[in-house]
Amino acid sequence: MKKIIDFVRESFAELKKVSWPSREDVASQTVVVVVSLIIVSMLLTVIDFLSLEAISKIITLGM
Repeated sequence: MKKIIDFVRESFAELKKVSWPSREDVASQTVVVVVSLIIVSMLLTVIDFLSLEAISKIITLGM
């Protein structure tokens, strides 16, 4: 049990040494991630639609 308590104490001591980002940094990085996610999802939607159309045309030409 002593090892577990020592581990928890050492973990909290290490967490106090961490340099945490400010609230503003987290907010701005979150905006970047959300915008990037929207752009990538739109791009993948377009690629998916174009692939579907191309495959459909290839299949209808083959018949």
